[in-house]
Amino acid sequence: MAVFKKAGEETLKSQGIEDKMKGMGESFDRRVQKDRRKKPTPALTWFTFFGQRRTIRRKEEHQRGGYVDRYSPTLFFFLVLIIGLNVLDAFLTMLILDEKGWEANPVVRSVIELYGTGFWVWKFFMVSFCIALLCLHSKFKLVKEMIILLSGLYTLVIAYQIYLLLRL
Repeated sequence: MAVFKKAGEETLKSQGIEDKMKGMGESFDRRVQKDRRKKPTPALTWFTFFGQRRTIRRKEEHQRGGYVDRYSPTLFFFLVLIIGLNVLDAFLTMLILDEKGWEANPVVRSVIELYGTGFWVWKFFMVSFCIALLCLHSKFKLVKEMIILLSGLYTLVIAYQIYLLLRL
C-alpha cells in the first residue's frame, strides 16, 4: 500500500482501495496505530532480557557496528576475565601496600587514602560500570579491540604484581 502526499494531504493508493474509500470522506484513515519509529527506543523492554537478535544482519550495519539483544559466550568470557582480574588486582594491591609498597596510579592512590582497604569496592564498581558500557557497544570494531586490549593489559598488571610480591 503506497502512501503519498498530494497538496498537503495523505492519500491511500493501492489496488482499488482509493475507489472504495471515495464515499467514506477524506478524513477516513485505516491506520490505527501510531508510527512506533517516532518515539525513542525505551531503555528497558521485554527484548532487553528476552530478545532474539544475536548478530547484526545487514552488511552495512555489520561494518558500521550496532546493538544486539544477546551476546556471545566469547564476549562473556572476556568481560568476566576483566572483572576477575580487576578483583585480583585490588587484592594484590592491598598485599603490596601491606609490604610497604606504593600505588603507582594517582587516582587509585587518592581513593586508597580516602577509603583505606575499602577502595576495592569503589574500584570494582567503576570497572564493572565501564565493562557494562563496553558490553552494550561490543559490536563496534573499536570496542571489540578495546576489550581484548584491556584483558591483555590486566593480565600484564597481574603478572607484574606477582613479580613484585615475589621480590619483596
